[in-house]
Amino acid sequence: MKKVMVTGAVGQIGSELTPLLRKRLGEENVIAAGHNKKPDKALLESGPFHFIDCTDISTVAEVVRTHKVDTIYHLAAVLSASGEKAPQLCWSVNVHGLYNVLEVAREYQCAVFTPSSIGTYGPATPKINTPQDTIQRPDTIYGVSKVTGELLCDYYYKRSGVDTRGVRYPGLISYKTAPGGGTTDYAVEIYFEAIKHKKYTCYLKKGTLLDMMYMPDALNAAITLMEADPLCLKHRNGFNVAAMSVAPETIAAEIKKVIPEFELSFKIDPLRQSIADSWPDSIDDSAAREEWGWHPEYDLKSMTEDMLKHIQAITEDVACPA
Repeated sequence: MKKVMVTGAVGQIGSELTPLLRKRLGEENVIAAGHNKKPDKALLESGPFHFIDCTDISTVAEVVRTHKVDTIYHLAAVLSASGEKAPQLCWSVNVHGLYNVLEVAREYQCAVFTPSSIGTYGPATPKINTPQDTIQRPDTIYGVSKVTGELLCDYYYKRSGVDTRGVRYPGLISYKTAPGGGTTDYAVEIYFEAIKHKKYTCYLKKGTLLDMMYMPDALNAAITLMEADPLCLKHRNGFNVAAMSVAPETIAAEIKKVIPEFELSFKIDPLRQSIADSWPDSIDDSAAREEWGWHPEYDLKSMTEDMLKHIQAITEDVACPA
């Protein structure tokens, strides 16, 4: 039975991946690890939890050694918009933290999943149907850190035989976790505001196309890639994965099918708009489909229906506590 550690276990992806892995592998076989956030009661009660600092290699090594971990899902990261406000912290967590995880993985022979991002692309990258292998010249510290991460993971695989794997996530949408400082956070906020106030003011301009993905598909991508036959993988790290390419008004139009009175307005945030403008409109994920069978289950319509249904239920639960 695999013994898995999830860093960033209280973050956007980790808070949903951890319980899913515990259902698949057994609660005691999945060790949650987080830093500077108080984990919720369900996470603490459903299996082991450790406070770690990925920039301190000793804290990472101690958990791996104590629990005899053989697979690490390394999800701890500072996101794009937050990274521009704190570039030194972004570099420390995203690069030095990953380096520490890879060093521990090398020593203890662990496999490592590390998510990259469409943020690795920049203004010089082809914006439409962006290829798997293309120019990556990002102009954000987040993007630079993620390109560095892809190269580090490739290096540790080729030089030391560490089984590294990863995907380039687009914007991720979930009703379970709050946005965490990313450029694509509007695509989560818009659904909550639609339920609560029937209106939303978007910080990206009309027509800003970006790839998005519903969280269940993102979780499935991580698990499926880590379970894939290594002999089928021509690539290792930075697999493009795609589900839908949408603009703010595209999401709004789908919401209006359920909530006709919903209104969308715009007040542009120059920082996040400049970041979004440097990213692709759509990406080509044929390598992931061919090499390990990637395919998304949700499109915009099915995601929107599911998001609104669950947010409505959450809102009603808060309004009418048991």
